[in-house]
Amino acid sequence: MSDDAADAFTYNGGRVDPGETANIRYGISETYLGDPVRIPVTIINGEQAGPTVFLSAAAHGDELNGIEVVREVAHEWDLADLRGTLVCMPVLNVPGFLAQQRYLPIYDRDLNRSFPGHEDSTSAKRMAHRIFTNFVEPCDLGIDLHTSTRGRTNMLHVRADMADDEVSRLANAFSSNVIISSDGPSGTLRREASDAGVPTITIEMGEAHRFQRRLIDRALDGVRSVLAEYGLLAQEAVSWPGWRTVVEDNDEKTWLRADAGGMVDMHFECGSLVHEGDRICTITSPFKEDNTAVEAPFTGVLVGILENPVVYPGNPLCHLVELDEPTRRALERDQTPTAVDAPANA
Repeated sequence: MSDDAADAFTYNGGRVDPGETANIRYGISETYLGDPVRIPVTIINGEQAGPTVFLSAAAHGDELNGIEVVREVAHEWDLADLRGTLVCMPVLNVPGFLAQQRYLPIYDRDLNRSFPGHEDSTSAKRMAHRIFTNFVEPCDLGIDLHTSTRGRTNMLHVRADMADDEVSRLANAFSSNVIISSDGPSGTLRREASDAGVPTITIEMGEAHRFQRRLIDRALDGVRSVLAEYGLLAQEAVSWPGWRTVVEDNDEKTWLRADAGGMVDMHFECGSLVHEGDRICTITSPFKEDNTAVEAPFTGVLVGILENPVVYPGNPLCHLVELDEPTRRALERDQTPTAVDAPANA
């Protein structure tokens, strides 16, 4: 990146010059009535040269926490000294957002399995193509914000391909306690952007259909840390989360699933440390009989848990990832395991 004056940010149909901010509604498709489907995009181009970073949210239309993160960065932060460019896309999946559902209402397509898209393919891939070519490919790195699906919640964590040095740098800069390492499914924004030379990470945080202020603030801290790492906010410092575990593919991690149908009493909160043999939850019948205890098969942290307290056999209950001994000790110093009810060893 040159130390010269910043360049204009250009997209098909417009440009944003150095020192300018533009709020645009960019057409990516049309409705059944022929009306435009337009995504909101805010582009802040600093007067000084620096990296170009995209922030995106609501690729799944009911995942709302990230929307507020992107909006606050774009419209509430003081970016007068920004070195580089921010491309802020708070709602990628506008049709899903309007319907308050996860997927595109057009044949239930998953926008986040449609990147990088294609201009002559399905409606979802055409939308993805216009987003990708105009606002993702011109960037140097990206952060894509998500939540868990309906009925479950996630602690804030990063998903990233830690085998890629540039992606690893970005993931560490976000300053989360947990990083789950994988290259991601084909068609996801983070994988396709990274493969195209734009290192990108996914942030998972909380649950669908709501704003969760504590998680939004934590994610804003992570974004600020990333912008400090890459020099966009030179006055800021990169953060260290206090403890961190990187979960590799060969590490022990599992979604514990229900072996019985019923109603679930969850005994721990999301993000809690549980020890091998701890009763994580209990599945009960309507008569509080035939109780089924679900125990931790190993010591780890609950990255995700059930929020909707009813299950069929086979439904996921919680996402548990193993911790090594130093990380476990650091987490024990950081928190006392929080029981919703008094957990008991079976």
